Amino acid sequence: MRKDVILTYLIVVGLICGVFVGQYLYDPSYNSSDINSVHKHQFILDIFEFFGSSLFMSLLKMMIIPLIVSSLIYGVSHVNDFGSLGRIGAKTLIYYFSTMLIAVTVGLILVNMIRPGVGTIRQEHIEQARHRAEMSGMSSDSSDNVSGNVSHKTSHPRSLAGVMLHLVTEMIPTNIISAAAEGRPLPVIFFSLFFGISMILAGDKGRLVGEFFSSVYEVIIRMVSVILWLAPLAVFCLVAWTIARIGLGIFVSAMAKYMLTVILGLVVHGLIVLPVILWVFGRTNPYRYMVQMKQALITAFATDSSSATLPVTMRCAEESGGVSRKASGFVLPIGATINMDGTALYEAVAVIFLAQVFGVKLGMMQWVIVALTATLAAIGAAGIPHAGWVTMIIVISAVNNSVIAMNPNMRVIPEYSIFIILGVDRFLDMCRTTVNVWGDAVGAKIITKLEG
Repeated sequence: MRKDVILTYLIVVGLICGVFVGQYLYDPSYNSSDINSVHKHQFILDIFEFFGSSLFMSLLKMMIIPLIVSSLIYGVSHVNDFGSLGRIGAKTLIYYFSTMLIAVTVGLILVNMIRPGVGTIRQEHIEQARHRAEMSGMSSDSSDNVSGNVSHKTSHPRSLAGVMLHLVTEMIPTNIISAAAEGRPLPVIFFSLFFGISMILAGDKGRLVGEFFSSVYEVIIRMVSVILWLAPLAVFCLVAWTIARIGLGIFVSAMAKYMLTVILGLVVHGLIVLPVILWVFGRTNPYRYMVQMKQALITAFATDSSSATLPVTMRCAEESGGVSRKASGFVLPIGATINMDGTALYEAVAVIFLAQVFGVKLGMMQWVIVALTATLAAIGAAGIPHAGWVTMIIVISAVNNSVIAMNPNMRVIPEYSIFIILGVDRFLDMCRTTVNVWGDAVGAKIITKLEG
């Protein structure tokens, strides 16, 4: 059997075993929001966390910045003319923004049809959220007006214009070395694209630099191939650690209707919308391509990070999926940073769900604001676990500002309410990260077909 087939089987076995072992170790008395709560199998979970998060995730994250730099510079340097580069970039951005808006629309339709927040959350869940907010330093005023907002200690932008300005200032670094050291991908992407374009303008000397980065890219891909053999053990540890802390019984809790709404939206977008787009524009069998990308999708589910999965995504896309190296090197690093279909859908569903819980009436204007802000907030979300949950504050603030502008006396969504969904966020984050990575892979395949 081929090595990649054996590795895939081992990863699937690790995923399945992790679910069963995690449920066996599940401790119902454990409360992750209580700093004094101790899991009865804490020693075993510490071992799982070491192999999964500390070892495997650190190895993957170590490769992210070198991979982004070398692949983007390689991709730009092999585009012969600026017209072609602009065409590829425009198609990539149009695809990413379009699919995110479609994902948000799917989420808004489902959450307004199913209405999971009506009559599903009990008062004790709201009190627990208020308590968690107080522990984290967030305002927990439960009144129905703007006093329920987060204190101004948060550094997140509070409006649609603020989100866009934040993205622009984040993209252009004052110190690229510092940005790379901090693991911030947007400044690194901007610098790498600028460097690649300048390299083309430099002529023959620039081509020598391009050959160097091409060699660096080859070496990094080989390093990723070695690291991937730790994936079966890492997937087992990460999944077992997650299930042991939250338990599979969470699916029958009061949050089940909300979780099912999010998962249904992700399924519709991932298994219907994106495959249709790939079939129409890429003339490719989407489900065969999904099988070819299975290692990346499983890794995304287990690691809960599209950035950490990027090395695996690029390897699978090139070696199994038939994606050109130029498309892989250009499209996938950008997608891992700004293309967050699953996160955008999740944030839209979650905000409307919380509005339903607190009886906040939203009109068409607020739905449009949710759609636009969720898309932009998802772009600004880091490709790390729980990033979408954090940036949801941006969406809630934009909606509340719109509601107050129409009627200052209308009730708004208390921002501490995001703690209501914290307990189930880990599993949903695993699901939406998988859709994020799948959307990136579809985009790379389409660009390959369109550009040849």
